[in-house]
Amino acid sequence: MPSSGFNLYVVLLDPDVLQHKRFRAANPQHHPGKPCVYVGRTGLSPAERFAKHRQGVKANSYVRRYGIRLLPVLYRRFANMPRAEADRMEKRLAVTLRRHGYAVWQK
Repeated sequence: MPSSGFNLYVVLLDPDVLQHKRFRAANPQHHPGKPCVYVGRTGLSPAERFAKHRQGVKANSYVRRYGIRLLPVLYRRFANMPRAEADRMEKRLAVTLRRHGYAVWQK
């Protein structure tokens, strides 16, 4: 069933992503042991968008190379939103996860 709006999604990344200086620099407050994640927004279902990342279609390189699986518990409530709200919530979710010690990449 197609969604009528935009959805947020969170992808668990392999901790090897921390080998990248740019990723580490974006996450100076990362707590060791906390997950590395990618936060995104899509008009597709999160599963469809994750599959496209893995296929290299409009893919973020960190997700394509290090993406393990979706983390629905972190994004399930952020579904079918207007684009402007989804954009705002994407940024807020990334900030919140960083505040909790996650290493976050967001476009």
